[in-house]
Amino acid sequence: MPFPSPPRTLTGPRRRSLLVSAAGAALLTGCSSGADDSGTTGGSESAAEHARARAAADSETLLRHYDTVLAAYPTLAPRLDPLRAEVVRHTSAFGGTGSTPSATTTASPSATASPTAAPATEGDALAGLAAAERSLADRRAKALLDLPGELARLLASVAAAGAAHAYLLTEGAK
Repeated sequence: MPFPSPPRTLTGPRRRSLLVSAAGAALLTGCSSGADDSGTTGGSESAAEHARARAAADSETLLRHYDTVLAAYPTLAPRLDPLRAEVVRHTSAFGGTGSTPSATTTASPSATASPTAAPATEGDALAGLAAAERSLADRRAKALLDLPGELARLLASVAAAGAAHAYLLTEGAK
């Protein structure tokens, strides 16, 4: 009597392994050092400064988005305050002020102009923040390929944090 064939096992890498490898490869590309690790080169100094200023402005816009959601839904503060604090640190790391008033502070509407109006529900607010974090992380991951050493490493780190924020914002949503 012949033995039954063993259950079919899948060969090759699993989908999750491929995704993690692709993300790691993108981050490592940005982390690899070029000929000049100082962060500045003769021709790319202005490009690096422009990228740093753009990253600071993007972080400040994201910070205003957090503030809009927190002003509309103060009950989300325990969940959003730690993420907002990280965005403030990212803004400062890129040379921005990071001084956008928090949701608990009342300020004039012109000082905290939001990128969008407050969403109708808390779920929509969280989904909007997650989309903003994800979009910004993707743009930063693409931009870091053209930047010199230290700035590329900083941008890669902040992009990874943004991707983690997007995950945390959507965690538990079905």
